[in-house]
Amino acid sequence: MLYLTSKNHLIKLEQLLKQCQLWSDALPSASALASHAPFACDTMAFEQWLQFIFIPKMTELIAQKHPLPTTMAIAPMAEQLWQGMPQRNVIIVHLQAFDVLLNKQQ
Repeated sequence: MLYLTSKNHLIKLEQLLKQCQLWSDALPSASALASHAPFACDTMAFEQWLQFIFIPKMTELIAQKHPLPTTMAIAPMAEQLWQGMPQRNVIIVHLQAFDVLLNKQQ
């Protein structure tokens, strides 16, 4: 059930990013994708990190039935970066719900 619910969260996240016009057709460079900084904040925008790193990694974990993170805190980063941007609140609320879902596994 957790895998299915998590997969649905990822699908909804993609939809929300597209609705808010934050989805990109341009793939970041290989060096940008190889960033070791939290959220790849040194090489790409947060929404790019969601699209090109977070969603694919989580999708792979779900597909392979690998353990999912149990201490996820993505929403606070979104809140920090997108404060004063009410049009992005719908994504923040969604990320909060996803954080709660995965943190309940503990």
